[in-house]
Amino acid sequence: MSAISQALDGVKVAEFGAYAAGPHIGKMLATFGATVVHVESHQRPDGFRTEYPPFKDGKPGPDRGGCFAIFNDSKHAVTLDLKTSAGIDLAKRLVGWADIVVENMRPEVMDRLGLGYETARRLNPGIVMISSCNMGQTGPRAHTPGFGSQLSALAGFCGLTGTPDGPPMLLYGPYIDFIASTLGATAVLAALDGQRRTGQGAWIDLAQYESGLMFVAGALLDYHVSGRVTERADNRDPRAAPHNAYRCRDGAWLALSCWSDDEFGRLAEVLGCPELRADRRFATLDARQANIRDLDELIAACLLWRGAEETAARLQSAQVHAYPVNTIADLFRDPQLAYRRIWRRRLHDGIGDVACYFSAFDLSATPGEVTAAAPGIGQHNAYVFQELLGMSGDEYAAYQGRGAFQ
Repeated sequence: MSAISQALDGVKVAEFGAYAAGPHIGKMLATFGATVVHVESHQRPDGFRTEYPPFKDGKPGPDRGGCFAIFNDSKHAVTLDLKTSAGIDLAKRLVGWADIVVENMRPEVMDRLGLGYETARRLNPGIVMISSCNMGQTGPRAHTPGFGSQLSALAGFCGLTGTPDGPPMLLYGPYIDFIASTLGATAVLAALDGQRRTGQGAWIDLAQYESGLMFVAGALLDYHVSGRVTERADNRDPRAAPHNAYRCRDGAWLALSCWSDDEFGRLAEVLGCPELRADRRFATLDARQANIRDLDELIAACLLWRGAEETAARLQSAQVHAYPVNTIADLFRDPQLAYRRIWRRRLHDGIGDVACYFSAFDLSATPGEVTAAAPGIGQHNAYVFQELLGMSGDEYAAYQGRGAFQ
C-alpha cells in the first residue's frame, strides 16, 4: 500500500522571518507537507535562537533555544548574509524557486534588500507573498517599532485584563502573533488556491494589530452599538456568577462558573453547602452579582481543603462548568492532549528529546506530521542550494568563498 501524500506536498516556501509571526505560518505549512526553507544568518540569527529563554541547561546558544525549536520543526534552515551581493543573489534564487514567500520584517526592509513583492513577481510571476508586521505596510504607524507586549496593549487586550482598581496587565509573550499567524496561514492557502486556478499570484499585507482586534469583537460591538466602554472586571462575567478561579489543596486552582440558577444549585450540592442555594443573597443571577464578594469568599472557603482534580470531576458529573487550572507541566501529561497527539517527541541535535507541538487541527485524508525537530543554524545550506535548487558543487563553493552563507 502506498504512503498517503500530505496536502501540501510539492509546495515550496521561502521564509524570511523570525520570532513567532512569520515562522508559525511556515510551521503550519510544513506540518502538512510543504518544503519550508527558513532563512537567517550567523551574524543575525533568528531572535528566538539566542534572545529568549528557555535554553538547554540554561545556557544560551543558537541551537539550544526552546522558543526556536517549537516554531521551526519540520523545516530546512539556511544562512544567507543579505548584506552581501552573493547572499542577495541566492535569496533571489530562493524566491524564484518558491511558490510562497513568508516575511515578517519591518515595512520596506524587503524592498531595500531587493526582495520586495515587485521584484519577487518579476522573478516568479505566480508568487504568493505574505508580509506580516505590527501595523501593516502603510499608514501613520506603519514604521512604529514594538514587540508582542506593546502590540497587545495597543490592541486593547491589556486594558481589559486585571482588576478594576488595578493597572492593566501585560499578556505573556507575543499573544497577537499567534492570532495573526493563524489568519496568515489561511490567507496564504486561499491565495495559493487562487494561483493554481488563475495563474495569478498575490501579495498579502497582514497587520498583526488589526488581526488581534477580532479577539475583542464583543467589546468593540458593545461600544459601536451602545457607546459603552468595556473595562477591566477581574474574572467576572456579566452572565455568570460565580465566575472565578479558586485556590484548592496543595496550591492547585480550580476555575468554575455557573450560568443559571439551576447550575448554581448543583454547585452548592456538590460542595456540600445546600444553604447557599437557600440564601436570598444568591437566589438569582442579579442577587449573586450584587453579593459576589461574599459568594466568592464562601466558595473559596469550601474549596481550600479540596483537591482541584477530583472536585472538577465531581462538578462536571453534576453538569457544572469546572476545570483545574493546569500548570505547564500538567499540559504534558494531559490525557486529552496525549490522545490527540498534540506533542510529537523528536530528537533535536542541540537540545535532545523535545516535545514538538503539532497543529491544533489535522486532516483525515492527508494527515500532517512533525517530520523532524527544528534544524540547527545553517544545517541545510548544502542540501537546499545543491539538491533543491540544483547548484553544482563548484558553484556552491564559489558562493561560499564570497561569504554568502555567513
